[in-house]
Amino acid sequence: MYKRVVLKLSGEALAAGRGFGVDVIRVHEVAAEIAEVSRMGVEVAIVVGGGNFFRGVAEQAKEMDRVSADNMGMLATVINALAVQDAIEKQGLHCRVMSAIEMNQVCEPYIRRRAVRHLEKGRVVIFAAGTGNPYFSTDTAASLRAMEIRADVLLKATKVEGIYDADPVITKDAVKFEEITYMEILRLGLKVMDATAVSLCKDNNLPMIIFNMNESGNIRRVISGEKVGSLVTA
Repeated sequence: MYKRVVLKLSGEALAAGRGFGVDVIRVHEVAAEIAEVSRMGVEVAIVVGGGNFFRGVAEQAKEMDRVSADNMGMLATVINALAVQDAIEKQGLHCRVMSAIEMNQVCEPYIRRRAVRHLEKGRVVIFAAGTGNPYFSTDTAASLRAMEIRADVLLKATKVEGIYDADPVITKDAVKFEEITYMEILRLGLKVMDATAVSLCKDNNLPMIIFNMNESGNIRRVISGEKVGSLVTA
């Protein structure tokens, strides 16, 4: 169904139920699913969040300068990226971490043409450090990288089944949207991703699928074209 995809993984997804740090078992489960779709011939790029270590807009950063807090958050995504890279390589695949903040001893700098070449050679590419700029979330980074590498779709892995008109964890009768437009997300004020990322996807006609990461095999199902999660179109 899709030849080249960008998968957005939150830091919380890598922490599993622990809330902080990296759950090794969970990371290897995610890596196994990514390896499965990569072997199907799909070019997979990943953008990781850092909320399991540090979030620039969270309570812990309240007294901090926003730029310093966001820089810490970007460095947290590099830790997650290296953990995912290690797990993917243990699956027998080649994987490259590309950081928007240069740290040559640890990973490659992000260069768009090099990233595309890695994908064409069948390597999994992990984009770390967000956009490299404060005030931009990793959701915005995922949208931007998807546009830059001309991905067919942006996949956002979450802990719920898709997009709802209210938080399904709190509101039991929340209604799920099978399909929705970016404009409707902005109009309804749905907290799917931040407004900058939504506007970027809308302006560049990038489709996005929100799906539940906690159900085994969902990445393959989404890429195969099965009706999983919520489809967002421009």
